[in-house]
Amino acid sequence: MRKSIIAVAILLLAGAAALGSGSYEAEIAKWRQEREQELMSDTGWLSVTGLFWLKQGENTVGSNESNRIVLPAHSAPPMLGVLEHSGEKTVMRYADRSKGTVELISDQNGKRDPTEIVVGDLTFWVIERGERFGIRMLDRQSRFRREFTGCKWYPVRPEYRIEAKFFPEATEVAVPSVIGVTENLPSPGYVEFELHGQRVRLRPTGPPDELFFVFRDGTSGRTTYGASRFLDTSLQKNGTVLLDFNKAYNPPCTFTPYATCPLPTRENRIKVSIEAGELKYGEH
Repeated sequence: MRKSIIAVAILLLAGAAALGSGSYEAEIAKWRQEREQELMSDTGWLSVTGLFWLKQGENTVGSNESNRIVLPAHSAPPMLGVLEHSGEKTVMRYADRSKGTVELISDQNGKRDPTEIVVGDLTFWVIERGERFGIRMLDRQSRFRREFTGCKWYPVRPEYRIEAKFFPEATEVAVPSVIGVTENLPSPGYVEFELHGQRVRLRPTGPPDELFFVFRDGTSGRTTYGASRFLDTSLQKNGTVLLDFNKAYNPPCTFTPYATCPLPTRENRIKVSIEAGELKYGEH
């Protein structure tokens, strides 16, 4: 009887473990599906089809090739207007005088909602990166959306769901980017964990409830995007950070050449291979 009870208990535990594993895989599958849907949305990175840096003074806008900012002809007139940029202020003066003028508030390095201009299938606004100001453009008819073949992923591996120790150390870190601009961003501390017998340390930016990791590892340039991958998480109540690398994802630069992606700091360029999360896309 005792052996039978033990056998039943073992079976129940095995079944619970299997159910837990299946539930976790379903969670990851749902998260990955939502990521693709976000990429493919009207406001997703696959819709970003333009980045134009503003000069001081007049910047003409329209579909005519003579304009400084050339918009697709399927939505924009030959001459839409002029963007007057002075200091940190940008004003849109429409060629159609009945529309008047609009002051465009920038996204201030992604910290606030910018003023958007909508023309047919196009939406554009002012982005601010360091001391540079530019126009980011979305196009609902984007070629990147039409030709998207879907994200590719490593198989889900629960061992890459790691609870890391968090070490508080409020500071600022100099974060480089693909456009050559370096920004000083706040970091609340760093995490440490062990993987494949190696001690690994990574430093995020952002507040404790929105930790953002930009990292490069031993898979970068081989099976994953060469520049970096991203991971979002938060500090838990017990003072640890759950790093689920099955949710590691590619930066926007993988899908559009018009992004301004941050690059990993030297501290976040690690040698250990993290064989989990998103794989290369296309030729990247």
